[in-house]
Amino acid sequence: MVRPSRISPRPGQESAWDYPRPPTVEADPRRVQIWFGAVLIADSRKAVRVLETYHPPSWYVPASDIYRPALQPSRVTSHCEWKGSATYFDVVTTDQVSKGSAWVYLDPMPAFVSIASHVAFYPREFRCTIDGELVHAQPGGFYGGWITRDIVGPFKGSLGMDGW
Repeated sequence: MVRPSRISPRPGQESAWDYPRPPTVEADPRRVQIWFGAVLIADSRKAVRVLETYHPPSWYVPASDIYRPALQPSRVTSHCEWKGSATYFDVVTTDQVSKGSAWVYLDPMPAFVSIASHVAFYPREFRCTIDGELVHAQPGGFYGGWITRDIVGPFKGSLGMDGW
């Protein structure tokens, strides 16, 4: 397998290849909105993003900025070597259900305590925007990165890029 090459960012862009490993958390004042169908389930200017090498940012929204009745406990769990154990939610509205499509770290590792009780959403399941720009989902079913015009890759999860 040939490893892909980094895309050079233009002014105003970031390369996911320049993000750190282990990942880091960064506050971001931009407006994050998440819709499930016609229902606005999150609206925040206090979201944080997790930056990790080769991944577009994953965005975590404070629980106080989420329409909480839409989140129903799920049986899905996962473990991240950096953040710890995640608990998942099904997102439910009167006419739709998206199983295991949001997650939270209730008791994260010490370096990630700032995301405790913040909820992340897979953008492939929702209409997500950052300051009005429509977000595209990171390739691959496992990853939850948010791609916008200010982030370049290539990104982990793209076809043929799982092994690096």
